[in-house]
Amino acid sequence: MTEGVFGRETGHEQVVYCQDAATGLKAIIGIFSTALGPALGGTRFYPYASESAALDDVLALSKGMAYKNALAGLDLGGGKAVIIGDPATVKSEALLRAYGRFVQSLGGRYVTACDVGTYVADMDVVARESRFVTGRSPEDGGAGDSSVLTAFGVFQGMRASAEHVWGNPELAGRRVGVSGVGKVGHILVGHLVEAGAEVVISDVAPAAIERTKAKYPGVEVAANAGALVRSELDVFAPCALGGVLDDETVAVLRAKIVCGAANNQLAHPGVEKQLDDRGILFAPDYLVNAGGVIQVSDELHGFDFARAKRKTTALFDTTKSVFALAKAEGVPPVTAADRLAERRMAEISRLSSIRTP
Repeated sequence: MTEGVFGRETGHEQVVYCQDAATGLKAIIGIFSTALGPALGGTRFYPYASESAALDDVLALSKGMAYKNALAGLDLGGGKAVIIGDPATVKSEALLRAYGRFVQSLGGRYVTACDVGTYVADMDVVARESRFVTGRSPEDGGAGDSSVLTAFGVFQGMRASAEHVWGNPELAGRRVGVSGVGKVGHILVGHLVEAGAEVVISDVAPAAIERTKAKYPGVEVAANAGALVRSELDVFAPCALGGVLDDETVAVLRAKIVCGAANNQLAHPGVEKQLDDRGILFAPDYLVNAGGVIQVSDELHGFDFARAKRKTTALFDTTKSVFALAKAEGVPPVTAADRLAERRMAEISRLSSIRTP
């Protein structure tokens, strides 16, 4: 697929619409690239306002996965899937298994995993119909909850960002605002508290705030995400849905660093330049949140947590490399990260022209 339904160039290899009326399944699978290998990316289950909104999301997310996997040094392409609907009301065993049949029908071009609205138990169900599923439970031979290493990778990226800005990777005494304390944000708060940071949180779900306060009573709570952005922070960590860094947010943001787990944090092209112009260091989201995909991809080789954690720890050095390239070439870090990912995809995919027996 070279051109989207709205006439824009997308660069995607394949976009598949999946529907099963009996179970209510409506899904879209986007495969951006298989230049480095099978397209790995999670399945998002979300009540999109429209099919167009779902398509926009899957196109952006699948492209982001291609760059994320490339920059993480994985031999995997980029893909993503979205299931349209409220998981609290329409998710069922039959629907998940129907979805698994569609994943299986792609013959391994797309390998799925968890994302917003899907969990380890869901992947176990999908795996009953498809061999191309990661993020399964340890009992089912999988890596379990990928939020663990996603949060750890963001923490490593944040340490690298701190070293770039302040000359020291330590976060003790730094004031960090975490917007969204769900699956990943909650774990990230734990790393920050252990590191001695002052943590302020916000979330639209009162239960998420209560759970975090119960475990880490020393954290502060902002009235809402807007109040959090405007407060005195050293680091802002967006860990909810994407698009949070828009013109209005960047204009009032007081942090020196943005480093969080949310995908597609930049609301539109050009925001990265606004951040750069204001002297705010942006750690590219698809770089620092790659710990989750590193974790689930390790399942493909027989999961070893220690091995996956070592690979995730390396995100500290990769993040430093991106900042160094950005400085050397006079571009924002996200541009530098894109260039490194594109370079690897081009160099490695070229090797397929070398014929082997």
